[in-house]
Amino acid sequence: MMTPSFWHDPQSKMARVFAPLGMFYGYASRLWSQRQTLEKLDIPVICVGNLVSGGAGKTPVAMMIARELLARGKKVHFLSRGYGGCLKGPVRVDHHSFQEVGDEPLMLAKIAPVWVAKDRRAGGRAAVQAGADIIILDDGHQNFSLHKDFSLVVIDTDYKFGNGRLFPAGPLREPISRGLGRAQGLVLVGEGEIPVNVFLPFVRVRFDPCTRDLEALRSRTLILFAGIGRPQKFFRMLETYAIIYGFKILESVAFPDHYAYSQKDMEKLRDKAKRAGATLVTTEKDFMRLSLREGIYREGIYKVDLAPEIVEGSWDDLWKGAQFIR
Repeated sequence: MMTPSFWHDPQSKMARVFAPLGMFYGYASRLWSQRQTLEKLDIPVICVGNLVSGGAGKTPVAMMIARELLARGKKVHFLSRGYGGCLKGPVRVDHHSFQEVGDEPLMLAKIAPVWVAKDRRAGGRAAVQAGADIIILDDGHQNFSLHKDFSLVVIDTDYKFGNGRLFPAGPLREPISRGLGRAQGLVLVGEGEIPVNVFLPFVRVRFDPCTRDLEALRSRTLILFAGIGRPQKFFRMLETYAIIYGFKILESVAFPDHYAYSQKDMEKLRDKAKRAGATLVTTEKDFMRLSLREGIYREGIYKVDLAPEIVEGSWDDLWKGAQFIR
């Protein structure tokens, strides 16, 4: 779905109207979590999650951590619920479409083996049996079926916690104090500060577009499109590089998060680009959903990958004391 505009405004009339539902949601989710039984696997589980709906940068952070652990000789496997996919699993991502496993597992599979499972316990067991010695649980902070040995909360410091209200009155999946109380560390994305006092180790990450992708766009006229949690963030990111690389952004088209592009959608975008002499540009995550199996061809569409960089702190500082990571 598209992120509602009132999720940004704590004084919004709509936010106040939905506030009672948010209170009920918070109560129901806490009651449900208390009734769950955690299963501890024979190998460590690192959870990468967040407190709000929408894109905070969880999947790119999970990919960063995997690369770090792989460099240390760890046999890393990802575990994902496969949001948007139809397969219940457990299934190891191979030559699957996003309709089967979702878009994020296709991104993760470029780094390490990925298990998609609606039942995280079953998915974790499958990873153990397949030889993993550490699991990265992507977007699992509100899942209470698996024991986590280390939980990281990713916070977009520009968006922070939106209007600070619980869904559907706001973007919060759970109260801030409860969510941060289960975390052992934070990953801050962007240059802003978080509006709460929390004494947890953290690293600060910056996501810049890959230079090679920007070079490919030099001097072009662009039509951007994206179906992610907050597409405006992607649009603004490219706007900051327009003068440097000499490209012109003619239009930016937003779609709902995890949007399944149809043939008609792509025909409209291609026709618009052809009439304007423009190039279509999207995110890596959206590119994964331009499925060849459905006849939606990727030819001529440019994607912009992210180049993550730690700008404050280090992974060693973040998980200091977690012996299983060494």
